[in-house]
Amino acid sequence: MSESLPSRKIDLAQLDAEALKQWIKSQALDLGFADCVVAKPDAQAEMARFQEYLDRGYHADMDYLKENLEKRADPTLLVPGTKSIICVRMNYLVETPKPRYVPYEPNSAIIARYARGRDYHKIMRGRLKTLASRIRDKVGNFESRPFADSAPIFEKSLAESAGMGWTGKHTLLIHKKSGSFFVLGELFTSLDLPFDEPATAHCGSCSACIDICPTQAIVEPYMLDARKCIAYLTIEYKGIIPQELRHGIGNRVFGCDDCQLICPWNSFAKKATIEDFNPRNGLDNISLLELWQWDEETFLKNTEGSPLRRTGYQSFKRNIAIGLGNAPYTTEIVTQLEQARTKHDEIVNHHIDWAIEQQISKS
Repeated sequence: MSESLPSRKIDLAQLDAEALKQWIKSQALDLGFADCVVAKPDAQAEMARFQEYLDRGYHADMDYLKENLEKRADPTLLVPGTKSIICVRMNYLVETPKPRYVPYEPNSAIIARYARGRDYHKIMRGRLKTLASRIRDKVGNFESRPFADSAPIFEKSLAESAGMGWTGKHTLLIHKKSGSFFVLGELFTSLDLPFDEPATAHCGSCSACIDICPTQAIVEPYMLDARKCIAYLTIEYKGIIPQELRHGIGNRVFGCDDCQLICPWNSFAKKATIEDFNPRNGLDNISLLELWQWDEETFLKNTEGSPLRRTGYQSFKRNIAIGLGNAPYTTEIVTQLEQARTKHDEIVNHHIDWAIEQQISKS
């Protein structure tokens, strides 16, 4: 009997920790998160692939990605005392999208679906703080810190290591029953919780996301060249967009969903349960010319609390100018472009001139 007693105590302790983990997951779902897993604070396995990504220059001018590599690999260096990381996700689709091969109205402005409503970073952090408060009410004081794409963290790697899905060939996380239209968040905690097991990958031989990319930014499975990626070019990049990529950008003025829209697993994509993701100011159905009419004051007013603020007014107009250049010829587009030249900086004017040339060549 004396020899079996210690193992029984360990089993009881594990049961208590497992029960707490399941309770935390139930609270997360109650707060509107679509899923919740617990990850080990260790992302060393991601370092080799990430270093190769950096060595190839695929991070473009996002030099901050080269910083704090030790903290990315070891989250306990970012938040000392971290013993477990609660990973959550939120679905952001408001309506089931049409497959990408269904032609879009060429005069419409396409904005990535996650960016049509309220900035998810604020939604995510707020609810993670509420989750931490609920846990504190149950277990007493503990250390915690919420994140939502706001620190040097391998978000996808941590979530993947705990079974939230697998990294697809487009480099986004895919869940077998929910697709990939979701955003991620983390709650670093000092709680000693049991970790969840990783999921298996199910991309197989499919290359749909690679084949559909308008600018061929997915240079090989699981490797994305940001220098060609429409999401990077229209959101993060502030300079002159290479001319050879402008036709591929088409009428996408903020981000791109093509690699997700073509993914077979997104036939299982779930809709958002949180109203904050609902489109604002008609951003799910707005024309290029209507957006072109926005002056800076209107832009700031209509993008308050929106991810669109990230690109800035001038870069936003640059993106719209490219869309207008790619649109079918109309005299109105040419007129609107010509009248705007005195209102923008040199970079925007460069793209306006290109757009006018494109329009005239189609007249």
